[in-house]
Amino acid sequence: MTFASNPASVLPSLALLSHRVRVLPMDAASLVKMPENTILFLDARDDLATAKTLCNLIHASGLSTPIVLILTEGGFTVVNSQWGIADVVVSTASPAEVEGRLRLVSERGNAPAVSANAAAGDKGVTTEDGQIRSGDLIVDTNGYTASLHGRPIDLAYKEFELLKYLVQHPGRVFTRAQLLQEVWGYDYYGGTRTVDVHIRRLRAKLGGEYEHLIGTVRNVGYRFDPPDEESEESAAKSAARNAPKDE
Repeated sequence: MTFASNPASVLPSLALLSHRVRVLPMDAASLVKMPENTILFLDARDDLATAKTLCNLIHASGLSTPIVLILTEGGFTVVNSQWGIADVVVSTASPAEVEGRLRLVSERGNAPAVSANAAAGDKGVTTEDGQIRSGDLIVDTNGYTASLHGRPIDLAYKEFELLKYLVQHPGRVFTRAQLLQEVWGYDYYGGTRTVDVHIRRLRAKLGGEYEHLIGTVRNVGYRFDPPDEESEESAAKSAARNAPKDE
């Protein structure tokens, strides 16, 4: 990924190797265009801030693509483990060095960093007998039902599948294209607008106190945000106050 008008100038040695190279612009939209089994060279020579933002987006999206930063000598002063990268290389590296770093990254596998949101999101979500529990939200994958505070949520089939998929991956951000692929499948020819419509319906059915469980990450997509204890207790009290009283 690079903003350079001449991509071949970013890491000249790469053009001398036999690897297949695809050039993408440095923006969030490019994340869905990356093929599988890719090692991403990220051009951080002139814009370290944008490069760091993209690194964070990649990990927040749950993508396992290893990232190799292309730097100038001065860039080494600001890069650290929090960037979640697999390796770094200077733009003037020789073909032998670039090939060696590619081989090492490939052997190590995916980038080692895990997003903080994803790690936090795994906490408190358990699966028992096909039931996924997150606070007072229960998704029964066997019975194709969902309930909140013990009350069933009336969901259409695709609404249930979308909620189930998000709850199964707490804290992980999915693009609309990813959700369309995972929930609707390869045979669906509709546009990503379908995802927005179903997200809006899901939020409406969760209700005002719980619609925030499905979060929006601007310019990227959606994620499931597990409730923390304090907000869950507050929502429960509010739901109890608004519940109809028996005469």
